[in-house]
Amino acid sequence: MINRLQLLRNIGAFDSVAEGANIPLAPLTLVYAENGRGKTTLAAILRSLATGDPISIAERRRLAALHPPHAVLDCDGGPPAAIFQNNAWNRRLPNMVVFDDTFVDQNVYSGLVVGAEHRQKLHELILGVQAVALNQQLQQAVERNEEHNRALRNMAAAIPTPAGMSVDDFCELPARHDLEEVLRATERNLAAAREREPIRAASPFGSLLLPAIEIAGIERLLSEDLPALEAGAVARVQAHVAAMGADGEGWIAEGMGRVAATAPNCPFCAQDLAGSPVIGHYQAYFSDAYTSLRARISQARSELADTHGGDMAAAFERSVRVTVERRQFWAQFCDTPDVALDTAAIARDWQAARDEVAAVLSAKMLAPLERMTLPPPVLAAVAAYEARRAEVAALDHALLQANEAIRLVKEGAAAGNPEALAADLLRLNATRARHTPGVARLCEGYLAERGDKLLTEIQRDNFQAALERHRTAVFPGYQTAVNIYLGRFNAGFRLDSVTSTNTRGGPACSYNVLVNNTPVAVAGATPAAGEPSFRTALSAGDRNTLALAFFFASLDSRPDLADHVVVVDDPISSLDEHRALTTVQEVRRLAERVGQLIVLSHSKPFLCRIWEGADPTTRAAIEVSRDGPGSTIRTWDVNQDCITEHDRRHAALRDYLAANTPNAREVAAALRPVLEAFVRVAYPRHFPPGSLLGPFRNLCQQRVGTPQQILNGADTAELRDLVEYANLFHHDTNLAYATVTINDAELKGFAERTLAFTRR
Repeated sequence: MINRLQLLRNIGAFDSVAEGANIPLAPLTLVYAENGRGKTTLAAILRSLATGDPISIAERRRLAALHPPHAVLDCDGGPPAAIFQNNAWNRRLPNMVVFDDTFVDQNVYSGLVVGAEHRQKLHELILGVQAVALNQQLQQAVERNEEHNRALRNMAAAIPTPAGMSVDDFCELPARHDLEEVLRATERNLAAAREREPIRAASPFGSLLLPAIEIAGIERLLSEDLPALEAGAVARVQAHVAAMGADGEGWIAEGMGRVAATAPNCPFCAQDLAGSPVIGHYQAYFSDAYTSLRARISQARSELADTHGGDMAAAFERSVRVTVERRQFWAQFCDTPDVALDTAAIARDWQAARDEVAAVLSAKMLAPLERMTLPPPVLAAVAAYEARRAEVAALDHALLQANEAIRLVKEGAAAGNPEALAADLLRLNATRARHTPGVARLCEGYLAERGDKLLTEIQRDNFQAALERHRTAVFPGYQTAVNIYLGRFNAGFRLDSVTSTNTRGGPACSYNVLVNNTPVAVAGATPAAGEPSFRTALSAGDRNTLALAFFFASLDSRPDLADHVVVVDDPISSLDEHRALTTVQEVRRLAERVGQLIVLSHSKPFLCRIWEGADPTTRAAIEVSRDGPGSTIRTWDVNQDCITEHDRRHAALRDYLAANTPNAREVAAALRPVLEAFVRVAYPRHFPPGSLLGPFRNLCQQRVGTPQQILNGADTAELRDLVEYANLFHHDTNLAYATVTINDAELKGFAERTLAFTRR
């Protein structure tokens, strides 16, 4: 509640007004001001206090004032006073609403036009404070969403996105721990799909092995002799063989074969050998077992030569060369082992082992019955060769495993889709780029901003849904409320099709004015010339009535209206006379529903009617009056202004009779107007406005005793006498009325008779 207007300085017509500090305001406060005195300025100050907007005060800065506007209002709540200074309020009074020209101009129409901005403001007005706050939250969410969009566009421009991929898809690429492996495999698969025919024709890896030297068998063969021979016989033969020189044993062995063919004679001298002391030893020594041993030694030598000699080394080298070539081909498409064999070293170690073993076998061949072992150099050569064999065997194993991968490459190449693989490769390369440190930071920032945008969109949609639900519930009720007020104001039109619409500029209210059951739209295209429109369908009074109905209907939607201060500035401006009383009645009803009602008007009768029907304990009145070149605030004696001229004349007659007041000529001049006022009210049919008492008295005389009688004979005669005396003091009937001598007793008698006549 506003308790006092403590100071108004340098605002409009108010120079430095402090008189209001001594005038308490009330729950119902009436403010009277002639046009141009500052009534609208006072309403603007209150509007500024409600909204906190300084413009309406700043633009009314007193002309030629040396100092800026300054206002102090004593208000409930908050600091002791609301102070406007340095172009700002120290507080607001948000529970105050104002009906004035600004309200009409912002929410209903300007001039003769209902614009898009009016319908948007009216939309907020209909929704009410709670929904307006909801709509503001919605608009703020929309603005935040636009800010997110701007930020995302800037962030997206800084992210090096691959061609053909959106920044959202790029930033959403997940990290992969196996990225490099999969990327390499995809590159190979793509290469394979593009080389389908060469891959189909290419062979996998062949076997790449070195033959083993059967050391165990050779060692067993070297250690063999003929255990059935007697030691003496063996010694005798060996001594003889030794005496024969090189390859003596072989020569004797061959000869023993000839002895068998020519037995029993010697193949050389033809002597009979039956009695030879050594031939038996030779036969035992060079037996079948001996022959078999030599044959196995010879076979071992042949097998060694066949397996490890001849072109075997060259063939192995060719196999290695083929393997290297195949590896170069298949390495494009799958993992293959490195072929890093030193074929020259392998050939050297291979030949060395072969030659060393062959030499031992040759020695054994010369002395089959001599037990032998492989000497350390031979074993070392064989071990070196075995190491080479192990190296080759490991490579061979790896190559055979690679053949499985080659098989898959062949299958993949046969069924592969180069386009799909290229797309996969693009995505994998994009994933690698996405998770590099610099780009990752940009993407994480983008995703975080996009997440914030998503939350804002959820809030926006929630606000939008809540607002739509509120609109659905409020708009039909608002149309009904406005039409109820229009009916009370005796308006000849109604509203129809009050709906909410979404426009480019924001939500707006659309409605039709229904005149004679014909809808006149206030929105949309400009009507054609000659067609009805808001400008032509409603008079100035109708438009003001519509604005007032909008305002009252909007108050009905406020659940806490009892805590509000409502300011109504000149609600009957441009109103027709037949709407003034209904406006008074609505203002009275409103005063009972709000915390404080301040009504400003230039019409004393309008304010007096409100005053007369109000509770004397909750009303106050002030007047904005002239004070030199400016205006000031004073207490207004409404009761005095509520007295009519008829009341004053009637009171003058009563006072004269009661106290013989010294105003005889005034009383005498009041007699005829008192009679006229009585007859006008008592007999309106026969004494319409503009009638004179003489013709009325004559009419009464004519109808005395008839069914159309107005006054009886005695009353008609009494009226004639009273009028005759009253005419002496009336300027229309006596030019010398001001000089007629007044007899106190005579005047007293006619005054008593006049009052008695008006009481009939």
